[in-house]
Amino acid sequence: MVKKQKLKPELPLGFQDKQENNLQIKNKLIEDIKKNFSLFGFEELETSSFEFTENLGKFLPDEDRPENGVFSFKDGKDWISLRYDLTAPLSRYVAKNFDNLPRPFKRFQIGTVFRNEKPGPGRYREFNQIDADIVGSANRLADAELCVLLDDTFKKIGLSQSQYNINISNRKLIQGLFEEIKLSDAKKKITAIRAIDKLDRLGLDGVIQLLSKGRKDRSGDFTKGANLKDQEIEMIVNFLKCGSDLDKAKQLSKNKIFNEGIEELKEIFSYLNNSNCSFAPTLVRGIEYYTGPIFEAVLTEKIKNNKGQVVEFGSVGGGGRYDNLISRFKGTEYPATGISIGLDRLIYAIQQIKKNTFVNTAPVVICVLDKTKYAKYLEILNTLRSASINSEIYSGDAGLKAQFKYADKRSAPAIVIFGDDEEKEGVVSVKNLKQGKLDSESIKDREEWKKSEAQIKVKLGDLVNAIKKIL
Repeated sequence: MVKKQKLKPELPLGFQDKQENNLQIKNKLIEDIKKNFSLFGFEELETSSFEFTENLGKFLPDEDRPENGVFSFKDGKDWISLRYDLTAPLSRYVAKNFDNLPRPFKRFQIGTVFRNEKPGPGRYREFNQIDADIVGSANRLADAELCVLLDDTFKKIGLSQSQYNINISNRKLIQGLFEEIKLSDAKKKITAIRAIDKLDRLGLDGVIQLLSKGRKDRSGDFTKGANLKDQEIEMIVNFLKCGSDLDKAKQLSKNKIFNEGIEELKEIFSYLNNSNCSFAPTLVRGIEYYTGPIFEAVLTEKIKNNKGQVVEFGSVGGGGRYDNLISRFKGTEYPATGISIGLDRLIYAIQQIKKNTFVNTAPVVICVLDKTKYAKYLEILNTLRSASINSEIYSGDAGLKAQFKYADKRSAPAIVIFGDDEEKEGVVSVKNLKQGKLDSESIKDREEWKKSEAQIKVKLGDLVNAIKKIL
């Protein structure tokens, strides 16, 4: 007889189960963010999780099976894929409903997205995003509005200005610099962009090495560089040295595209009074995706990874202008700009930054001592639930000791007991589990236990007030 192999109760890498403490924070964040997005005049939209693969665009592969970045399968003659973001579905929706939408169209969406790529700390292959987009406006006020929305939303969820920053740049700056130094090789461009992106982690010397022949890290591993010429490297380094000084950056180049980017940024910043936003030349995200201004929300607070190591957590959101995405459907340029917040990454960080965010919603447990007393247990249950107190009658088959263990594992705030003694006295017993845990750490003998308020007897009419004091 062949022994049946046991299944492993494990999840694939990059996926997670979420317990109530995670879900509480998630639901509260969603509530606060939705409220704020509506305050800014955005309307909610929900699109399908699946799209035709060719409509997604960004991760379209050259292989027979489209699996580079997306989860896909063949449906009849067509390949369909789980969405990897909420922007591509929005573009398809706008193109389909073009004539019936207000212009500009301001929408927000909350949804699950899927990435078929390598997971990392706080990075998952299934995660939630919250997006806000303004479609149909080329006005720089629309870009500024999204930066203000991002900034205001982080304040509304309880982050201080010292804990995050909104970085702003423009795709046209790096594009103009590359034109200035006559860098046309696509591979060198990508290598240079990746080097620039590592400035905060490697410092200027490390970036220079990656722009040149390459860099060897502490482990001895060598990363091949972009092999740029000295004068090309100097131009890029001078740009990075501008820091947040937009006027200083303006002096670097007379390239037309570069200066278009500078002027666009100046207009955006003219609308951003008293915001936690700053120019960041190192911001080069989405170079193949965005057409102008780009934004990134970065946490500056130190966060620990799953191994307890302090890491630079970095981005929890971002976005930019993508004027070409809808044109794939409409055939003409249709301006759009948007932001996206990675909800799961934000939750991961919020749990460490705001440590007291979890509210215990476990029920008060009514123990079953005698099944003939169910009518009374139901009376007690209805009394508690009518007062909006989370509560339940123990539904297992075990004895009182096991019921106490059950309540403890549930983190129940209290236990209600009604047996023969309580029936004779016309009361119910309430065991305060929160107080009991505290007492167990300090009480040394039986006499002290008798004086403890961890267990009391009350009339049924006084039960709600007794429980509320515990809660």
